[in-house]
Amino acid sequence: MSTCGARTRVGKYELGRTLGEGSFAKVKFARDSRTGDGVAIKILDKSQVLKHKMVEQIKREISTMKLIKHPNVVQLHEVMASKTKIYIVLEFVQGGELFDKIPENLLLDSFGVLKVSDFGLSTFSPQMREEGLLHTTCGTPNYVAPEIDRAEFSFPTWFSSCAKKFLKRILDPNPRTRITIPEILKDDWFKKGYKAPDFQEEEEVNLDDVDAVFSDSKEHLVMEKKQKPESMNAFALISQSSGFNLGNLFEQQAGVVKRETRFTSQRPANEIMSKIEEAAKPLGFNVQKHNYKMKLKGDQTGRKGHLSVATEVFEVAPTFHVVELRKTGGDTLEFQKFYKSFSTGLKDIVWIAEEIPEQ
Repeated sequence: MSTCGARTRVGKYELGRTLGEGSFAKVKFARDSRTGDGVAIKILDKSQVLKHKMVEQIKREISTMKLIKHPNVVQLHEVMASKTKIYIVLEFVQGGELFDKIPENLLLDSFGVLKVSDFGLSTFSPQMREEGLLHTTCGTPNYVAPEIDRAEFSFPTWFSSCAKKFLKRILDPNPRTRITIPEILKDDWFKKGYKAPDFQEEEEVNLDDVDAVFSDSKEHLVMEKKQKPESMNAFALISQSSGFNLGNLFEQQAGVVKRETRFTSQRPANEIMSKIEEAAKPLGFNVQKHNYKMKLKGDQTGRKGHLSVATEVFEVAPTFHVVELRKTGGDTLEFQKFYKSFSTGLKDIVWIAEEIPEQ
């Protein structure tokens, strides 16, 4: 039995597992069939982009990523479109999200190097060039400039006095007295262990392909081609683990749940699906099933709307399955709280490997 669905090829890329999911976009791992290199492809539905009048925002996001060439910014390889979808091909950053340690839209590569990944609210406003500041509020409240609030915060007791002083200057709600980038680079605490980025400025970037994505021209459209279904093999299993470390694959066994998690089971797939449904409904979740995929949607409105979770059962061997759960909507902390309650109802089907005693 194969449970992970048909493989899809877009241009030269073979699409794989889903890395993340949002209201308007899905990010999938993909492999360049010519070079074998892994990439991340952000897939947007054209009809949704048009319906919500997001064309200019998407254009800005793509254009910004093309223009910025920096080792701490996720690189854009190319942008493509089919009749119904937009594909943004990006550098694959496999170290996870910094939100698992602090905030969202910031990724870590396998060496722990920071990568900025989202430019959906970027701007090329003439006002910014003339005055140096924007005067409209935008962005996720947790991460916008400090002047929208009183900048009240506290420090853990183990923070050094130098670190506290440095952060206070960064979070100063007065933009005129707030520390500047040149001052940050000179700060003694910041300079400890700091390595200056090494990047090369490139020639002027051509943005014609960005406009082509939203044009009605059929000349540059790519086709989606479905290929035969394939079960999750050992390579796919290992590649889902950060830095190819199998110890990180089943994180919930160590009590750590992020915005996605997995568990293993030796039970039949149908039994796993039934058990998930049984565990979710008492927690106030509506369940939609399709083959070996399920969508769980909470009936309570949380901090960021309704919590929704996508689950999928993968077959590794006839008697061994991996079950993946991903937060697709709502608040990450609420997802973690949900999983703690949800997992207690799955104890009968979860398989935990026995530790091998030291010789």
